[in-house]
Amino acid sequence: MKRLLLFLWVAVLASCSNEKTTSSDKDYFTTWEHYLGDPERTHYSNLDQIDTANVGQLKLAWSYKSGGLHEGRTTQIQTSPLMIGNVLYGVNAAIELFAIDASTGKEIWKFKPSTKDESGLGMNRGLNYWKSNGDGPSRIFFTSGPRLYAIDIETGKPILSFGNNGSIDLREGLGRDPEKQSVVSNTPGAIFENILIQGTRVGEGPGASPGHIRAYDVLTGKIVWTFHTIPQPGEFGHDTWPAEAYKTVGGANNWPGMALDNERGIVYIPTGSAAFDWYGGDREGANLFANSLLALNAKTGERIWHFQMVHHDIWDRDPPAPPNLLEVKRDGKTIPAVAQVTKSGHVFVFNRETGEPLFPIEEKAYPSSKLIGEKAYPTQPLPLKPEPFARQILTENDLYAPNEKAFVDDLVKGNTNHDAPIVLEKFKSITSNGQFVPMDTTGVLLYPGADGGAEWGGAAIDPRNGIMYVNGNEMAWIIRMKEVGGDGGSSMGQSLAQIHCARCHGGALEGLAGIPELQKVKLRLQPDSIKTIIQKGRGAMPGMPNLSEAEIDAITEFLTDMEEAKDHRVEKIKIDVPYSVASFARFKDDRGYPVVKPPWGTLNAIDLNTGEYLWKVPLGHEESLNDPNVPVSGLENYGGPVVTKGGVLFIAATKDEKIRAFSMRTGKMLWEDQLPAGGYTTPITYEIDGKQYIVIACGGGKMGTASGDEYRAYALD
Repeated sequence: MKRLLLFLWVAVLASCSNEKTTSSDKDYFTTWEHYLGDPERTHYSNLDQIDTANVGQLKLAWSYKSGGLHEGRTTQIQTSPLMIGNVLYGVNAAIELFAIDASTGKEIWKFKPSTKDESGLGMNRGLNYWKSNGDGPSRIFFTSGPRLYAIDIETGKPILSFGNNGSIDLREGLGRDPEKQSVVSNTPGAIFENILIQGTRVGEGPGASPGHIRAYDVLTGKIVWTFHTIPQPGEFGHDTWPAEAYKTVGGANNWPGMALDNERGIVYIPTGSAAFDWYGGDREGANLFANSLLALNAKTGERIWHFQMVHHDIWDRDPPAPPNLLEVKRDGKTIPAVAQVTKSGHVFVFNRETGEPLFPIEEKAYPSSKLIGEKAYPTQPLPLKPEPFARQILTENDLYAPNEKAFVDDLVKGNTNHDAPIVLEKFKSITSNGQFVPMDTTGVLLYPGADGGAEWGGAAIDPRNGIMYVNGNEMAWIIRMKEVGGDGGSSMGQSLAQIHCARCHGGALEGLAGIPELQKVKLRLQPDSIKTIIQKGRGAMPGMPNLSEAEIDAITEFLTDMEEAKDHRVEKIKIDVPYSVASFARFKDDRGYPVVKPPWGTLNAIDLNTGEYLWKVPLGHEESLNDPNVPVSGLENYGGPVVTKGGVLFIAATKDEKIRAFSMRTGKMLWEDQLPAGGYTTPITYEIDGKQYIVIACGGGKMGTASGDEYRAYALD
C-alpha cells in the first residue's frame, strides 16, 4: 500500500522547475497554426493565462456539434485541430472539414469530400496550413481516403489549380498499378517553403502498398521528390532486402507524422514496419528503411542520416508518433536534438545534425524464430537511457488478482467471475520473456502491447528546459500464429480471412475493442456489400484492391457460410503466406480488466538532458475496479498531452472519458472534467482577445466507448 501510494504521487522537484531554460524562448504565437503546435512537434504553448493556481476554475466556454455520426456504426474523431486568425479548422466523424469561430464555436463553412465510398475515411488526425505570399490563396491541406485536397482557407472550396481540380490521388506515383494500391493518409505531413512532404498509411498484410515518402509542390500538386523507403537497385539499403523485394513488399511507410527543422532544412521522418507485420519469410535481412528515423534534406529528399530502431520487424514495433525536436545541455554545451518515442516504451535521443546517439545504445542478442522460413534478425538496438516508461516483461508475480475485500464486496453484489486460476493457467501456456521474442504457434506475450507503450498521441516537450512529457500504456497482448492450411482442411476463404482480417478483428474474428466481430457479419450485411467493403474499405478499414476477385469471393463465402458448396481448398489454390494470425488480443480477465497489476496507464516527465525521470503518475482511473489498494488505477489511453508556459499539462486520452490538467513540475492532478465522449486526440490551446482556450475533440469510439461528434472549448470565467 505504502509503495503504491508513493508511486502515485512521488515527484522529484529539483531540476524540474519551469523557470529553468536551456534554450531561448521561441516566438510562439497566440494561434495554433501547426499540427501539434509547431513544426518541431513540441505540443508546447507559451500562453500562461491559465496556470497552476487558477486552472481549477476552468469552465466550458463553448461546444460545437460537428456531425458525421452514423447510427449503429462506430466512428472516431482523432483530429487535433488548427486555429488560424481566430478561426478553428477541424474534421468531424464523417471526415468532413469545417471552419468555426474559435471564440464562439459558430460554424463558418463545411467541406464534404466526394469520396465517400473510398477506404480509410474513418480517421483524420490533423491538417497542414500553408500561408500564401501572393501565389494564390492560403490553403488547408486535408486528406480523405486516398485523396489529398487543397482547400481555400476563406471559402472552404477546393483550389482547382492544385492537382486534378483541387486534389491529388495518393495511390499514384508509387511505381505500381494505382488501381491495386490501398493508400490513405490519416496524419498530416510537413510543409517546408513551397513543398508539402507527405506520409501515408498502407495495409499491414501481404500485398500491401509501398510507403515511399513523396514531396509535392503546394501550388500545383506535382511531385517534387520521392524517397524510396524500400530501396531500389543501386540505392543505399537495397542489399538489406532480397533483390526483388522492392517490386512486391509493402509498408515501411510514414503513418504517424513527421517533424521539421526549418532553420536547417531537415525533415525527420519515422517509418513503419514492412508488411506482413508478423511474418517476414519473404523479406530476409534488416529491411532498411523500415522502422527507422530518417533525416532527409527537406528540399531534395536526400538522406542525411538514419537510424533503424528495429531490424527486420516481425512484432509491428514501428515508431508510433512524430519525433520531437528540442535542445539539450551536455557539459555546458547546447546540442540540437531529436527524440523518438516507441511502442516498446523507449526513448531514442540523437544529435539532430549528425545522428549521433546522445545516450548509449546496445545491440542485444535475441532468439531465433520457430516459424518455417522466418529468419529473425539476431540483434536489436535498445537505449540504455532513459529507462523505459513502460514495463518490459510480465512475470507470474506481476499478474493482478483482486484483494480479499474486493472479492468479498463483489460476492455480495453477485459477481463471482474472478478467474485468477484461469489467468495463471493461460499465462503459463504462453511465452513471456520480454521484448523481441519471435512469434510462434503456441503464443507469445507482447508487452507493452501492440499499440504501445507510446501510441500515436506522442510526447510533449518543454523547449525551455528539455523535459519530455509522455503518456504510456501498460497493456499486455497475446499473439499466436497459425500455419495456413497446415492441417489440409482450411478453406481458401478461411485462410485468407485469417491472413487479412485477423490483424484488426481478432484471431477468431471475434472483434476487438471498437472493431466489430465478423463471426455474424452475414446477419448485418449482404454478400455484395461485404465484397465491396473488402475491396474498397469502409470507415477506418482500408480497402484491399490488391486481392483478386476469386480471393474476395472466397473471403465473402467463408464469412457468409457459403463456402462449403465451393471448391476452395487450400491444397488446390496457392496461398503465398505460410502463416496467419490465430490469436491477436489484449490479455484481460473475464471482467474485462487487464491481467497486469496497475497502473494500466501512466504519465511521465523525463529530463532529456540527463535521461532521468522527474515523476511518474497513473493516468485515468477505472471507477468500477473496487479495490481500495488501487486508488488510481491508470487506464489504457490514446492521444497526447499539451504543455504550457503556465506550468500546466492538459491531456484527455483515457477510457474514462475525462480531460485532466496536471502540474508540469510535480505531476499532481489539478483539474478534471467529464467529456460527452472520449477525447482520443491531442488538445490545443490558443488566445483570442486576451482569453486563453483549451479545445479537445470528443470523438470517442475507441476501446469500446461510445462515439461522439462534439468539440469542446474551456476557458476561465
